[in-house]
Amino acid sequence: MRNGLARDILDLAAVHALLVASAIALAAALALPLGVWAAHRPGPRRWLLGAAGVFQTIPSLALFGFLIPVPFIGGIGRRTAVVALVLYALLPILRNTATGISSVDPAVRESAAAMGMTPRQILFRVELPLAARTILAGLRIATVSTVGSATIAAAIGGGGLGEFIFRGIASVDTTLILAGAIPAALLALIADGGLGWIENRFAPV
Repeated sequence: MRNGLARDILDLAAVHALLVASAIALAAALALPLGVWAAHRPGPRRWLLGAAGVFQTIPSLALFGFLIPVPFIGGIGRRTAVVALVLYALLPILRNTATGISSVDPAVRESAAAMGMTPRQILFRVELPLAARTILAGLRIATVSTVGSATIAAAIGGGGLGEFIFRGIASVDTTLILAGAIPAALLALIADGGLGWIENRFAPV
């Protein structure tokens, strides 16, 4: 019984990690370029942050439910779960990217331009390296919060460690609840520690 439970925990933890990784990858692919674009545009930046912030105000289970009837992206299963998790992960990545880029000293940009750098070179050689710590902090926050939000995915057939939690609640079984909650907490700690190490190791001081 214990061996069977351990295998189930490992299998669902792998599904959980895949949900989180997929959501963060898609959220980063959307939010990073949008954040760079909005960094020097206060008007669009306020609009984008406001729109992304709206999703943060919707309770997790409600957002999953709202997405089920949406054509093409809705339905029961992991696709809908990933879409919901992407929407939740957008704000911290978008906000930190825009903040990090816009906080670069204008004098540094002017110096780079005076050296003959193109706007693209300034972005990749000056702005992004200087904003790296802030951007990575946004990714770190988004990842850790997504690990927790992903437990709700089980409610719509998305799988993951939330299956244990929902089963445990339905059967009033503390062991099952802990079998989902503890590995989810460990995943969050591992993600936080790993991204924190990357932030300190590769980002400029």
